[in-house]
Amino acid sequence: MSEKNSQPAEAAEATETPGTHPGARGALAAPDREGRSAPGAPGAMFPDGTGPSANPVGDRHERRIRSFQPRRSRVTAAQRDALLRLWPKWGVEIDGDRRLDLDELFDTLPPGSPVVLEIGFGMGEATVRMAADDPATGILAADVHTPGQGNLLGQAERQGLSNVRVANGDAIILLREMLAPGSLAGIRVFFPDPWPKKRHHKRRIIQPEFVELAASRLRPGGLLHCATDWEPYAEQMLQVLTDCPALENRQADGGFAPRPDFRPLTRFEQQGLDKGHVVRDLLFRRLP
Repeated sequence: MSEKNSQPAEAAEATETPGTHPGARGALAAPDREGRSAPGAPGAMFPDGTGPSANPVGDRHERRIRSFQPRRSRVTAAQRDALLRLWPKWGVEIDGDRRLDLDELFDTLPPGSPVVLEIGFGMGEATVRMAADDPATGILAADVHTPGQGNLLGQAERQGLSNVRVANGDAIILLREMLAPGSLAGIRVFFPDPWPKKRHHKRRIIQPEFVELAASRLRPGGLLHCATDWEPYAEQMLQVLTDCPALENRQADGGFAPRPDFRPLTRFEQQGLDKGHVVRDLLFRRLP
């Protein structure tokens, strides 16, 4: 049972316009040239940068196929409240304008603490559990789903977690423009959209170009961890990751790995297992 409805789906074709950027929300007003919703505009939810913007990169549109798509779910009052209160201190706009200082971003942790990037977190339940189980590691969680962003921030606050930051926008831009080479202890891509139709395979996030970029941002020994319940996609993932010369499969037999204890079993995953679906984990280490 794939979690594609609650995970990053990278889908907008290269012909999209700034007003329909993958980061756009159906409930938000059309963004201005800097990606902010105009104050007072119909549907404006977070004016003046008080929350995640509809279009973090503004009018600097990139003509490439993406593997995520807009999220148009309604934001609850609790999620909106969490975003308004917590986004200024725990939120990151993926605008491509600056290189992130991870020690500064995770200022509640000792300098040099490991940071893991999670690409696509749905409603954030698994992210919160991983953050609680490993409070010494910073988790930078990236997604474009506004309700999920608010839910994750609210849950992190309620559990007293200070090691979670939420990034809004395109994870490719985050990796390429805003994270330094060798800066991450890990990258997690759990249950991305499998794009099962053959003509849509080009939209899958796990492609050679992405894996090469991701590997370059891992420090030596850093872990790229993927998981999927779509068997054909699992096979493609295994091939692409195996072909990357900067990565080494942690499985001695070169195959899939058992689910590690640190990846929580979500209710969506359990529903799939109950239906007989097979979940595959892939754990690859960055070579020196």
